[in-house]
Amino acid sequence: MTSATQATKRDPKLERIRNIGISAHIDSGKTTLTERILFYTNKIHAIHEVRGKDGVGATMDSMDLERERGITIQSAATYATWKDITINIIDTPGHVDFTIEVERSLRVLDSAIMVLCGVAGVQSQSITVDRQMKRYSVPRVAFINKLDRTGANPWRVIEQLREKLHLNAHAVQLPIGLENDLKGIVDLVEMKAYYFEGPNGQDIKITDIPDELKDQANEKREALLDAVSLFSDELTEEMLEGTPSEARVKEAIRRGVLALKFVPVFMGSAFKNKGVQRLLDGVADYLASPYDVENKAKEIGNEENEFNLESDPEKPLVCLAFKLEDGRYGQLTYVRVYQGRLEKGMTIYNSSNNKRHNIGRLVRMHSNDMEDIAKAEAGDIVALFGIDCASGDTFTDGKAKVTMESMFVPNPVISLTIECKESKQLPNLAKALNRFTKEDPTFQTEIDKESGQTIIKGMGELHLEVYIERMKREYGVDLVTGAPQVAYRETITKAADFDYTHKKQTGGQGQFSRVAGFIEPIPQEEGKDYEFVDKIVGGSIPREYIGSCDKGFRSCLERGSLIGFPIIGVRCVINDGAYHDVDSSDMAFQIGARYGFRQGFSKAAPIILEPIMRVEVEGPTEFQGAILASVNQRRGMILNTTEENGYAKIEAEVPLADMFGYSTVLRSSTQGKAEFAMEFSKYAPVPRNVADELMKKYKVNNKDEE
Repeated sequence: MTSATQATKRDPKLERIRNIGISAHIDSGKTTLTERILFYTNKIHAIHEVRGKDGVGATMDSMDLERERGITIQSAATYATWKDITINIIDTPGHVDFTIEVERSLRVLDSAIMVLCGVAGVQSQSITVDRQMKRYSVPRVAFINKLDRTGANPWRVIEQLREKLHLNAHAVQLPIGLENDLKGIVDLVEMKAYYFEGPNGQDIKITDIPDELKDQANEKREALLDAVSLFSDELTEEMLEGTPSEARVKEAIRRGVLALKFVPVFMGSAFKNKGVQRLLDGVADYLASPYDVENKAKEIGNEENEFNLESDPEKPLVCLAFKLEDGRYGQLTYVRVYQGRLEKGMTIYNSSNNKRHNIGRLVRMHSNDMEDIAKAEAGDIVALFGIDCASGDTFTDGKAKVTMESMFVPNPVISLTIECKESKQLPNLAKALNRFTKEDPTFQTEIDKESGQTIIKGMGELHLEVYIERMKREYGVDLVTGAPQVAYRETITKAADFDYTHKKQTGGQGQFSRVAGFIEPIPQEEGKDYEFVDKIVGGSIPREYIGSCDKGFRSCLERGSLIGFPIIGVRCVINDGAYHDVDSSDMAFQIGARYGFRQGFSKAAPIILEPIMRVEVEGPTEFQGAILASVNQRRGMILNTTEENGYAKIEAEVPLADMFGYSTVLRSSTQGKAEFAMEFSKYAPVPRNVADELMKKYKVNNKDEE
């Protein structure tokens, strides 16, 4: 905590707010857990399952696609009250393709619950989520779920938290029974046993610890106290004097959590309704209120001046738009209020462009339902209607000239070409692309200048698949998809002469030009695609036609004769020619230069070039062999390999043509634990066999066109 925050007079209402995210690997039970939390906090009155087999589906999965596939695609916000604590919850997707939803949620949340499967333990997306929590300094508690399943072992999961994620994780509970025998949990702080009875586990029975678990409970409590005594001198003193008080232990755990140095581990089974209420008690006892986290802003025009925002409703307003959605009534903008208050009817300013907006409607979200409210204060997460902005924009009331740092947006790693089956659907396609690219910064679109194809880019095949399906359902757009064409190039490898005379007599004025010279390759390091050199002496080509020759040469660069791709790296030199007083013209010299270029090009040993990408792959050291093999199979050239903290980093140059579908191959060969980034590096000649294949295909296609 900062001195600025401590100096602020604390509002008891704000002390009782918890802004939390629920994050985990796919299929760890996040949405099931959120459904139980809403049920036990009386936010909903019946429990529904994730896949929507009962025709309803989980509350937080409001999209039909989510219910059909049984996965969360969009993060959803809701709020609930547990005892006297207000909890704003964001349920985030687990699939790596929707990682931006986790990024932007963690950017605005004060704490998180990290859910782990009691059988699978720490999985690939658990590692990514951990990295994201560390990036935004988010305190967390862990919940080991699915302890009712065969093979569940919470102690192995805790070991993995320590070894794989380097977290100081200790159990604050232990299960009473496992797998089919899971009956309840023992609380190691209170040293009591909790049983969850009734049809939905809502009747809690508290008893003494069963005799057979007493030794294990004492041993685990001892380990817990040793770990948390580091955060409290008072607790250490009480431990030396005898039995420490429950309040002192909780205070020490909370200090460790807020300092990001301790992770208390809760246990249970959300599906079997066991342990969720005690997890909610843990959220209240150990996770951060808006007062307990540092939120920084920078002064506009003086970015060096960074300062802490205060969770004080009376200070000037500062809030951050972190998620956009095209709702039934226009754009819905989710905002987190960090300082000051938002009120219906007030004017706010967008710090990035200084645009003014009036707040017409202010709502609190519960999945896709909304409740109108008159005002929101520091610490609240709410949504606004009719505000045109981008994800990551800062809003103020005009008094504070500040901006907040936006969230980290990873680059897309996969792309597809899309085409409408019917041209009448084009306006709807444009609307869909415009909306989705605005809502999701990792979904990008562009028009390929050469092929005219529309290309969509995203974080993985599932990511793009979901958007293609949404375009069909929400906009009635049927798409044909295909791999994007690689942007090949053509060039020459040696100098060659040309000497072409253009004569045309069709009655009246004819056409005459003679253009002579040579073409030669430009070395790639010069970084020029084309150069024109005039070496005409003695006026063999008049000055007014020199530019015409240049135009003629340039027109040939657009389409080469090998596979119809642009030509680069060619220097055209003219050193001789002839003209006719009557029949020479601008057009005649353009045509003469064009044919002269083609003559020289065919003699200059032309070749095909392909784009080479610089690829960086990172993953756990245990998969280094698999990563190297996957790069080598793609005609990759390894440039460098480094190892650090159990992670291997491989740098290579790989042809773009071989990178399509790589994300899927990499994930499957590394259990989803490796990731890669790539950028254009240079053009290089394609191997002979690839060139022959490309030329053959070009000839066949051209025959069809003719």
